[in-house]
Parts: sequence; structure tokens; C-alpha cells
Amino acid sequence: MRREEKEFGGTPGAIGLIIFSHFVPFYLALSLQYSSGGLYFPSSFDTLIQNFKETCLPTWSAFFLYTGFCLLQLIFAAILPGPEVKGLPVPTENNRQYTYKCNALASWYATLLLVAILHLTGIIRLTILADQFGSVLCVAVICSDIISVIIHFYAIQTKQTCRMTHSPIYDFFMGVWLNPRIKILGQDVDLKMLAEVRLSWLLLFLLIIPAALKQYEAFHTISWPMIFILTAQLLYINACMKGDECIPTTWDIFYEKWGWMLIYWNLAGVPFVYAFHAYYILVNSLRTHKPVEGTSTTFIIILFIVLFLAYYIWDSSLSQKIRFRMQEQGTYISRNAFPQVPWNVIKNPKYLKTECGSSLLVDGYFKYCRKPQYTADICMALCWALSCYQWAGILPYFYPSFFIGMIVHRYTRDMARCAAKYGEDWKIYCTKVPYAFFPGLI
Repeated sequence: MRREEKEFGGTPGAIGLIIFSHFVPFYLALSLQYSSGGLYFPSSFDTLIQNFKETCLPTWSAFFLYTGFCLLQLIFAAILPGPEVKGLPVPTENNRQYTYKCNALASWYATLLLVAILHLTGIIRLTILADQFGSVLCVAVICSDIISVIIHFYAIQTKQTCRMTHSPIYDFFMGVWLNPRIKILGQDVDLKMLAEVRLSWLLLFLLIIPAALKQYEAFHTISWPMIFILTAQLLYINACMKGDECIPTTWDIFYEKWGWMLIYWNLAGVPFVYAFHAYYILVNSLRTHKPVEGTSTTFIIILFIVLFLAYYIWDSSLSQKIRFRMQEQGTYISRNAFPQVPWNVIKNPKYLKTECGSSLLVDGYFKYCRKPQYTADICMALCWALSCYQWAGILPYFYPSFFIGMIVHRYTRDMARCAAKYGEDWKIYCTKVPYAFFPGLI
């Protein structure tokens, strides 16, 4: 058996990333509350503790909001209709192919309808998520840490582990269980896919809508930067929902184990860190009492053009690659979920056949560079940050900086894995497609 290589700097790197990952969302929340999204420097440790208590202590309402949302998504995953697709063969389980019920789109629509009813009837107004942002964040962090511990020891106890290094902290960080599943109302629900697609992105959307509602309540208008952020994240989140049948063949589902890294960032990190831009726009418009003044119409138009172009390339390139892989495995299904962008499936694609049996796509976007979807993703991340241009702050650029670092690291991991898997065929492929992110440059 091949020895599992340690990534992220091994155990010291895992400890550092766990600490850093806990620090970031709380720092951003405190920054929004006490520095209008600027750099937050408490005058003393006592001030820091007091600010944390005022902003981030969990409340019962925050607990019920967060856990109620997660339980609702579990139930939706079990009962709502959707196509079933098979994932890739899992080498550590005798090439078993798991079946995934892909009903994220139905869950997305059902959630939007339900929260609209709750908000409009006044039963639960969405603005409570903005009012208790820090408290809900704290609940999410605590829940994700507890779930990580439970999943880790349950997998060990039931002997459902794979690719362990036997370094306890590192294994806890990376995970030991590849395909965590539980039965809900008699149906198998894949926890990793549920967290990857729904708990992270659906909660993110439910967090940014209240920011827009709060701005409208204060000024009876929504600023163009806020409209831009809503549009950008709506496009991204809807794409994740409408194309969830493509997700079982992705790296996160097929290869990554469900450890602290994925659990924490799906359940807490992604929704609360990625929501920063919407709240940055909100608190600064409230601070200056000028939600619209200072907005450059030309700049906003340019941002929208770049966003739509980047989104199109990201959506269509991902679809090309994943659907090619699904066609190769015989698991491809055609869907009409809105929107289906042009050129998302390549007819009669060109590919490089490898000795290990699988094929490498060298057609469509992928004849120009190896990771066009990463380039488009980075462009969208930069657009999110640039939408906050009205106010001179550096924290809106944390997300794209963090994202670029994560993407580059993910790329190096992928390249190392592919070089080991394909051998000489990978060298041939890299000769045919020499550029990583942008043809002619890099």
C-alpha cells in the first residue's frame, strides 16, 4: 500500500491552519462591528474580550436558527426529488461506485420559498441573521468542531477509515472517512456532499440577503455595489445547485476525506468569510449615510461585464471537464436546470488515452490551458473585492488573496497527484497543454 503523503506542512501546518481558520471569521466579524470593516485593533485584551462577548457569544436563537437550517437541509436531501448518479469507482473500497441523489436544486428552490414565506409573514425575519451575525457564526464554529470530533472517532470506531498517516492531529485535520453517510427517513444521505453543496452555499445566500434588506430598510434603496454582490453570489450559488449531478466526480467527493478541514470550512468558514463583502458594503453605507453617492456607473458596468464573462467561462469549462468524465464513466445525464450555458458539453471531444485506463481531455477550453476554471474563479473573487472600491479598506481583498493561495496550493497538489498517477503520459499531456491558468502566459 502506498504511504499517504502529508500535505499542508504536516502536523505543524495542520495546527497552524486550525488556529488561523478560527481566527479569521471572528476577526472579520469584530472588524465589521467595531471598525466598519477596517483593520480592527482593540486597545487592550480586556477590550477584545468585551467586544467578543458583545458581538459573538452564542444565543439560543442563533443556535436554533443554525441547527434548524442544517436539519432542514438534511430532511430535504432525503425526501426531495432529483436524479441519481453514480460517483467514480473508489479504489480503497474495491472500486465501489456510490449512488448520489442530486436534489440540491429542489432544496435550493424549497429553501428560498420557505424563507420568503417566513420573512414576509413575520414569523422569522431574515434580518435576524444580520443582527445576530456574530452569534450565529459562533454556533457554526462550535457545531463544526463538535461534528469533526464525532465523525473522526466514529469512523475509527466503526473501522471506516482510509489513507491514514497515524499522526493523530494531521489525520483529524485531513479526515479519515472518505464517504460518510447516514440514513434519514430511510434514505442514504451523503454528509460530505450535503455540506459541500448546500450547507455552505445556501447558508451564504441566506446571510447576504439580510445585508441587502438592512440597507433597504435604512435608505429605501439598494446600492449598485450591493446589487453586484447579490448578483455575483446568486450566479455562483445557483450554479452549484443546478449542476450538483456533476459534483460526485469532483476531487472533494472522490478523493478528499471528510475531516476537520472540509467540515469546518463548509459549515462555518465559507458562509461567514464569503459574506464579508455584503456586510462591508452595508456597514459603510450606514456609517457614511450614503449608499449610492460615490458609485462610478462606468466602473460598476465594467465589473458586471467581467463577472458575466468569468462566470460563463467558469460554468462552461467545469461542465466540459466533468461531463467528459461522466461520459467516459457512462454516468452522464442531460439536465435542463436554468441556466444551461452554451458550450457546456463537447461533442466528439479529443483526449489523450493513458496507460492507467482513464483519459485526459485536450479539447474545448482544455486545449488552451489545464485549469481555465481556476482563472475564471479568481477573476470572480477579485470582482467581489473590487465591488467595495468606494471605501479605502484592505480587508475586502483578504478573500481573493486567500482564495488565490488556496487555488495555487490545490493546483500543486493536483499536479503532483496526476504526475504520480499518469507517469510518462502526464509529461506528454503537459507538452500538449503547456499552460496552467492562462494560455500564452502561465
